[in-house]
Amino acid sequence: MHTVVVGTSGTTARDVVSVARRGARVELGDDAVAALAAAREIVDALAAKPDPVYGVSTGFGALATRHIGQDLRAQLQRNIVRSHAAGMGPRVEREVVRALMFLRLKTVCSGHTGVRPEVAQAMADVLNAGITPVVHEYGSLGCSGDLAPLSHCALTLMGEGEAEGPDGVVRPAAELLAEHGITPVELREKEGLALLNGTDGMLGMLVMALADLDVLYKSADITAALTLEALLGTDKVLAPELHAIRPHPGQAAAAANMLAVLAGSGLTGHHQDDAPRVQDAYSVRCAPQVAGAGRDTLAHARTVAERELAAAVDNPVVLPDGRVESNGNFHGAPVAYVLDFLAVAAADLGSIAERRTDRLLDKNRSHGLPPFLADDAGVDSGLMIAQYTQAALVSEMKRLAVPASADSIPSSAMQEDHVSMGWSAARKLRTAVDNLTRIIAVELYAATRAIELRAGLTPAPASRAVIDAVRAAGVQGPGPDRYLAPDLAAAEAFVREGRLVAAAETVTGPLA
Repeated sequence: MHTVVVGTSGTTARDVVSVARRGARVELGDDAVAALAAAREIVDALAAKPDPVYGVSTGFGALATRHIGQDLRAQLQRNIVRSHAAGMGPRVEREVVRALMFLRLKTVCSGHTGVRPEVAQAMADVLNAGITPVVHEYGSLGCSGDLAPLSHCALTLMGEGEAEGPDGVVRPAAELLAEHGITPVELREKEGLALLNGTDGMLGMLVMALADLDVLYKSADITAALTLEALLGTDKVLAPELHAIRPHPGQAAAAANMLAVLAGSGLTGHHQDDAPRVQDAYSVRCAPQVAGAGRDTLAHARTVAERELAAAVDNPVVLPDGRVESNGNFHGAPVAYVLDFLAVAAADLGSIAERRTDRLLDKNRSHGLPPFLADDAGVDSGLMIAQYTQAALVSEMKRLAVPASADSIPSSAMQEDHVSMGWSAARKLRTAVDNLTRIIAVELYAATRAIELRAGLTPAPASRAVIDAVRAAGVQGPGPDRYLAPDLAAAEAFVREGRLVAAAETVTGPLA
């Protein structure tokens, strides 16, 4: 099993995905252990002084004006975790919670939080044991960190609340810790606050969305190429010299992908109409421009994620010169903006894919294909309602594209009077990514059927490889009406698991 070593300098997107989705083992680096111990010495020294220090010897948020005596400080740290573990709604997915915990550990290991090494080790032990705290959908405003979600994780470290074991069964956290030989943590000054004051939930969901969207944008290039081929379109619009004069890198990459898939096609440019086409419709001709703009959006979001992965987000923070200073780095605006931006781009990619699908099914625009790609139109309805499903998904994508980060709602008695709503942006992006997967799957289903209905014409080798692979995956080809939901589910899995991209790349080589 892959092992991720957490040091003082942040982490990588690859490591986040490995821990969140693949159960990679986590270890603390020697540099992290040393930095944790050094920062803790600073906190302990401040805690021994009579002067109030926020997060060490005061209350929190709007209650920060009260100085807390040493006899109540352990209770203060326990209480902040208990009171902030106030989430409601459905459980959040296991991979999100694991990303959340791992990214909080990443910040703890930076040496800027003042957490003891044994607390960090307990965090790693919980991850390695496959224990997943129960975290709820609602409870984060994306400012002062993802407070409620992180508090539910900290509650598990304390041996309180509920968590899911490696067997998938939810049980009391204390039982699970005991079974795996993990001693519940007794929190000391600063530690409770440090465990729940970060952008880790929204960042984890951003990192995983970027990984998913990287596959989906390649998938969309492939299905766009298949549709162009099925409509007997022209691949001349994909020529590199045309895209070089509008030098957006994403656009050039999308066009190159489509051209690679279409290489050697016997369908492109046939124009078997009574009135030959001068040019293809926008949904076909402008596919690289739309997908390319989305790709460039991904590149920007990836830059933001990389910066955040290198960051230490906490309040207050321990600085190398011994100061412990309050700050506003927990505000989720940088992450929230790109989460919303990605939802906009995904909605548009889904929208153009649906328009191509609809064109394949309309006998007046499909250039010789049967209505709805039906076997016996009238007796058979073909893919009519598959497109309805796709249209419903696109409609929801448009609603999900409305930005969460444009909203703010004040909290904590107006102390926290502007918030990012980044957690909400991340939650809706996850739904958008799922919907986009299904939309691309419907276009794949329609385009492969349409190509097979072009009797006597030979598709591109890459297209043939995709058709063969998707049929082997249980997605049936042309024929009389049948129960479609299983076919669509199989097509969705084929796209989601990256098998569509893998099938095309057996011919094209790696796509951009």
